[in-house]
Amino acid sequence: MKAPGESVLILHHAVPAIPSGLTAASDAGVMDEVASVAAALKELSIPHRTAAAARLSDIPRILESAPETVVFNLVENFEEGGTAEAMQVPTLCDAFRKPCTGNDSLSQTLCLHKWRTKGVLQAAGLPVPSGRVVAPGQTPDRHSLPPPPWIVKPASADASEGIHSGSVIQGDFRALCSAIRKLHRLFRQPALVESFFGCRELNVAILEQGNRLRLLPISEIEFRNYGARRPRIVDYSAKWRPDSFEYRNTVRVVPARLAPSIARAIRTAALRAWQAVGCRDYARVDFRMDGQGGFVILEVNPNPDIAPESGFAASLAAAGVPFRQFVKTIVNNAASRGTTLLPAPTPKPSKRAATHATPYRIRRTESQDRDPILRFMRNTGFFHEGEMQVAREVLDDAIRDGANGHYQSFSLMEGEKPVGWICFGPTPCTMGTYDIYWIGISPKHQGRGYGRALLEFAERSIRRAKGRLVIIETSGRSTYDSTHGFYLATGYRESARVPDFYMPGDARVIYSKPLVFS
Repeated sequence: MKAPGESVLILHHAVPAIPSGLTAASDAGVMDEVASVAAALKELSIPHRTAAAARLSDIPRILESAPETVVFNLVENFEEGGTAEAMQVPTLCDAFRKPCTGNDSLSQTLCLHKWRTKGVLQAAGLPVPSGRVVAPGQTPDRHSLPPPPWIVKPASADASEGIHSGSVIQGDFRALCSAIRKLHRLFRQPALVESFFGCRELNVAILEQGNRLRLLPISEIEFRNYGARRPRIVDYSAKWRPDSFEYRNTVRVVPARLAPSIARAIRTAALRAWQAVGCRDYARVDFRMDGQGGFVILEVNPNPDIAPESGFAASLAAAGVPFRQFVKTIVNNAASRGTTLLPAPTPKPSKRAATHATPYRIRRTESQDRDPILRFMRNTGFFHEGEMQVAREVLDDAIRDGANGHYQSFSLMEGEKPVGWICFGPTPCTMGTYDIYWIGISPKHQGRGYGRALLEFAERSIRRAKGRLVIIETSGRSTYDSTHGFYLATGYRESARVPDFYMPGDARVIYSKPLVFS
């Protein structure tokens, strides 16, 4: 049953009466989602209404006058501002103290940029196809490209936009350059050139149910009647044009026919990808697989299409989850987040139990945590002995002085064992600026979202102390690429880089993040 007083605003982007342009079919598909969600809310006896926004600047006006307690966010694109501005809707909902369903702005914005997502997934140890980004007006260096065949796609587009049979190029460099120029002209954004991997297309839908992640049955798109020359890809026509060959001859099979060991590996990778990019509520992870069972992750889709004919809806049905139950689940998720601008993260599942959350807690660092923390910090392999000496001194000062000291030190605990550490404090001679001095996770416990949990905990603590800006400094060495990807994925931006700071060839990289107050 619904909670007392609960009501829902179904918010979507405005669709022209006669959609046109490159994304017309996918834009129009949002109305199927709206109708399905409205029907489910009616079945659940939850009061609701719909509202459409033509541009991002419409959202504050809509939210300011909305009496509803929860926003069901179906905004995917704007005619003015495009998909990038649509990704900012959750942040505006937070600002107006309206919890919204689905993924937050950080996760959506990251996943919209396929190249950045690839870097974050790679940093998390997940397999991705090799590739290069080619900026508008540029021609790729042939020697820097991955081995052919190639697939060319927009670097920041959604719903298979810009992908068609001509996007796959067997090895003709001139044809590749022509395809890149065409994409630059039509989409006015960088092109992503990737190795075209495998022959099978799979995806895993994930649903967050309270403090538990549910992995739905693996789905496969089978390519029927494609012959030897037609590339086996799920392109724009296959998704959105019912009169096309591609749409009629791509058949969804749920569950996919896979060996149990391969299915387990894919499900585990999907769960780790969800964690790496910071998803919540629901998402879909897309894979390509070769004939030997090897696979790569193509992309992560926060807030995927949930219309009745969508892959996500098919996965729900295969799992025996009625659509109205899915709607109720994510409305309840949003309601539970209340008006918290940056909610405490859901405990992340362990690798050994893919569908059950591993409990953890964050508390102030105590004296018995000292040696285990120093041990796992050393075991990360990032810090030389001089840096470890500084870590020991900072940790000792923090434990000695406690809440009254400059260094605020907290441990992330699994049971009685510290497996994560963060230390932060106000930056001297500033007003409201804070430094994150140290953050680390035990190597055995990485990939579970604990780093993000500690960072969000620190940000909430800094905000309560009236902090307005967070600064993080780190090395520019290539061994820190995963660290850089982590900071970018959590909303930090590179503000400065000082060459040869730590030693010749080792830059000091400074990341910053302004804090927003509710």
